[in-house]
Amino acid sequence: MNSNSSRPGVRQARTPSQNTVSSAPSGVTLDNAPPAAYLQEDWRPDPVSPLPLHVQISSCFSARISSGAWPAGMKLAPQRELCRLLGVNRSTLMTALGTLAGQGLIEGRRGGGTRVTAADNHSNNSTAPGSWSDYLEEGTHYPNLPAVQAINRLEFEPGLIRLGTGEPAPELLPGEAMTRVLAELVSRPLPPLAYEEPLGNSGLRSAVSRQLLKQGIQAEPGSILITSGALQGLQLIALGLLPRSSTILLEKPSYLYSIHAFQSAGIKFSGLPVDESGMVVSRLAAEALRTKAAMLYTIPSFHNPTGIVMDETRRQELMAVSGGLGLPILEDGAYQELWLDAPPPPPLKTLDREGRVLHLGTLSKAASPGLRIGWIVGPEPVIRRLADIKMQTDYGASSLSQMAAARWLDGGYHEEHLTLLRSRLRQRRMLMLQLLDAHFSGLASWSVPSGGFYIWLSLDRPLPLRRLFESARRAGLLLNTGDLYDRGDSRHLRLSYAYASPDELQSGLPALAAIIKEHHI
Repeated sequence: MNSNSSRPGVRQARTPSQNTVSSAPSGVTLDNAPPAAYLQEDWRPDPVSPLPLHVQISSCFSARISSGAWPAGMKLAPQRELCRLLGVNRSTLMTALGTLAGQGLIEGRRGGGTRVTAADNHSNNSTAPGSWSDYLEEGTHYPNLPAVQAINRLEFEPGLIRLGTGEPAPELLPGEAMTRVLAELVSRPLPPLAYEEPLGNSGLRSAVSRQLLKQGIQAEPGSILITSGALQGLQLIALGLLPRSSTILLEKPSYLYSIHAFQSAGIKFSGLPVDESGMVVSRLAAEALRTKAAMLYTIPSFHNPTGIVMDETRRQELMAVSGGLGLPILEDGAYQELWLDAPPPPPLKTLDREGRVLHLGTLSKAASPGLRIGWIVGPEPVIRRLADIKMQTDYGASSLSQMAAARWLDGGYHEEHLTLLRSRLRQRRMLMLQLLDAHFSGLASWSVPSGGFYIWLSLDRPLPLRRLFESARRAGLLLNTGDLYDRGDSRHLRLSYAYASPDELQSGLPALAAIIKEHHI
């Protein structure tokens, strides 16, 4: 991983100034509980009310401070962001904030923004013992990257065109088919919705076993752990199998750089380059020995974010080199089934004869993100260890979700839906490629992905990606910039043809091209 001021896996004391990270988009507060995220969901001043707008705003803010929802020491969003979310001009907002400051409820700090001081004039200030501000940075789990926090919030803001979102659009999800699945479940007496056994619902594990066999993976139900999505699988592995300060190897760029599942467990990253055939395995042995790597993580099929497919020769080479090193592999198969032209080579797990490969799968990318169903395949002792940690974490995924997922797989719904989904994704991919040809020639280059969701757009010139993110947001576009997946990146965007509608792509991509041209000047 490229060097920076805070190394993954090393817990460092944080100061208020460190909260303002250069990668944060302008107008986004970096505190763990920004009021802006709450305001946008449930409240705006009413322009037809007899009460002036500034009175409505100050009353709302005052009530939230008094109730403790906004504790002493919490930082408000920047004024420009608040104006946008509240739908008011700056003078109206300043009048409201002035009222609150006069009441002693907020205070401005030079270089530190505006913070809540107390619920009333008699309360202790934010530096008093027991203030929640003292706790927000002390947990073992790292906060999301500021840009990821912004994306997570903005994805639910109406009117934004989501050009990088890594999930299927609602209209691509199998609502009607899932309704039939649920109807089948309730047409017969449901078993008590009790806790499931530690590995997960036995019927679902058997169904997953049969589904994996179609990909060439032989896994008995006792070698499968059901998780609450593939992300929980990553978290369980980080917590349960790897010692603190150990290193995992991975592609660079990689999805793992955008989340903190491993860094929060004290794990460090070492990135290996990729080419058109996948991870460059010729660098693997030297890097594994240099870093004393404990594991290798890879997304060999329709890699996130690049869309690359590791070819069969490279997969065999990877298994041979890692086998010589005795290096375990974590294979992320989230996109394995989402081929559009031809099935990818068999998963790495099919080449595993030593039990070195853990294989992650999920229903979130193809069938239903909301079911929160994923799985880990591996040696039985490893699966039992991870199951024990999961039981300590949440005591198992939803019983109802597991029963629905089992029926989804066993009832033939999954294969039927995949056929339809692939057809629709092909159409969207073709449209995006046509729009890129029409508007991005001379600005960027790209490859045609053979599956998955993503086109990895390589800009012809480096740009300040945080400024580009903010300019696009102001124009109604939400981007996933390359620096989320490689901190040193300044010339890539992850574009997704899976979420934005065709009409949104036809308006959003030309607008993005115009913004990039402006930043080139």
